[in-house]
Amino acid sequence: MTAKGQARSVRLRGQQLIREPLLNKGSAFSREERAAFGLEGMLPHAVLTIDQQARRSYRNLTFYNDPLKQYVYLASLHERNETLYFKLLEQYLEELLPIVYTPTVGLATRRYSQVFQRGRGVWVTPGMRGEIAAALKRWAGDRQIRLVVATDNESILGIGDQGAGGMAISIGKLSLYTAGAGIDPATVLPVSLDVGTNNDALLKDPNYIGWPEARLQGDAYLSLVDEFIAAVQSVFPGALVQWEDFRKDNALRVLDRFAQQLPSFNDDIQGTGSMALAGILSAERSHGRSLDEERILIHGAGAAGLGIARQIRTALITEGCSEGEAKHSIAVLDSRGLLVDNGELSDAYKRELAWDPAIAAERQLKAGSALADVVNAFKPTVMIGTSGQAGAFNESIVRSVAANVERPVIMPLSNPTDQSEAIPSEVISWTSGRVLIATGSPFPDVEWGAQRLRIGQGNNAFIFPGVGLGVMLAGVREVTDSLFYAAARALAAAVTEEELACGLLYPPIERLREVSSAVAATVMQAAVAEGLCDPINEAEIQRRLETGTWDPSYDPYIAAD
Repeated sequence: MTAKGQARSVRLRGQQLIREPLLNKGSAFSREERAAFGLEGMLPHAVLTIDQQARRSYRNLTFYNDPLKQYVYLASLHERNETLYFKLLEQYLEELLPIVYTPTVGLATRRYSQVFQRGRGVWVTPGMRGEIAAALKRWAGDRQIRLVVATDNESILGIGDQGAGGMAISIGKLSLYTAGAGIDPATVLPVSLDVGTNNDALLKDPNYIGWPEARLQGDAYLSLVDEFIAAVQSVFPGALVQWEDFRKDNALRVLDRFAQQLPSFNDDIQGTGSMALAGILSAERSHGRSLDEERILIHGAGAAGLGIARQIRTALITEGCSEGEAKHSIAVLDSRGLLVDNGELSDAYKRELAWDPAIAAERQLKAGSALADVVNAFKPTVMIGTSGQAGAFNESIVRSVAANVERPVIMPLSNPTDQSEAIPSEVISWTSGRVLIATGSPFPDVEWGAQRLRIGQGNNAFIFPGVGLGVMLAGVREVTDSLFYAAARALAAAVTEEELACGLLYPPIERLREVSSAVAATVMQAAVAEGLCDPINEAEIQRRLETGTWDPSYDPYIAAD
């Protein structure tokens, strides 16, 4: 990374320079640069600043009313001029986050074959066996890749298998790493592990751009992932890998398989768990209960539900609870009801989440007990939704929760918006304004009496960029659940008293860069304490945070020989 403001040596000339999105400045090339790089006549006369360019780009964006068209416009800008793209995100992050990521990225993923513009990342297919390392080298050239976001496209948001279109998710996540934590875009690589698709609509689409076969499974699948990881370790030694949107069984298998081979984590499991825990911890400052006093219900036993349960359990054990106490303070329901380990659960991860039968019986519940029955018997103080079932937290359920605790915490986290388990304005009304609420998708403020309540968004963007930044700056060798516990504490602490007072359990998204820095610092401190990296003192942590991040501004260029 070039030091901020320092002149950068550039070899490209003319059209090659203009067509390189990492280097292109468009109309902001100076007179001297135009002469030095053979750009005279290739650009209009005026020399604009990046702020002028950003204002013009934002104005052009507003000409489109359709979110997908806005997504395509921003993607096109991303392909032309990365610095300007991230300047625009920096200045309008709260407004543009729903466009470059959820919920609009879900629609873009569905229609990826139609909106595809340029091969921004690497697609790894079964036809590339034995050649994956070579493909990574070709793509990277002389770039030093430090961060890879890889998806196998099977469990995209709440919309399932989207084949090669999952690349939009990897690109979107990396955009948040740069916009939210200052990761240099020249050091990142989006990957789609395009192992086929079981989505019949895609396979029947003559315009589908992905591998047009049924999904690889079993040993054939794992061997391809093995080769991919070996290639990453060979070509990009020390790089951090984030796994994204894998089906829950593959997510766990891949996460466990490589956790100690290279720094890696699964955002859907660990990032979501950390984010949800942070909301519970910040709510403590409003209701006064400690974590070990909470009774927590999680409706939805997929990767997100598993990650949340694991992270809460890690926190409880760290704070002195036994493993049994931690496990049985959390009730988890799947589509069939309450998980109880009665010998009939075939999935190992569900047995991990399930209550012992004796505990369930003591609480007058059983395997498969419905949500309403669990609420009435267990009397949760915290209710979290990761089910993707719109309206699952209905009036009856919410009123039952509120009848047993003065200030319930309710977090319908499923997204996109039309899959949220509840609508905040209704939950606030049903609880007479006593609820502490956060959602997975953005919702408008709610007027309650004389108060205007803001609805915090439990967005993983508050966790993974800061975790990734801390891991890379510290040289962390293994990304553990304890680091995500540290991240959750940092995020909860970042919520101000003023924000809590107006209903927020998470900071507003415009503070993302500041929050990511705090998360990164705490992760680095935790990694040092746990021996997961070489020793770093506090002064060095701060120095790395100040010098190791990228800002969207144009460095002056000098022509290299």
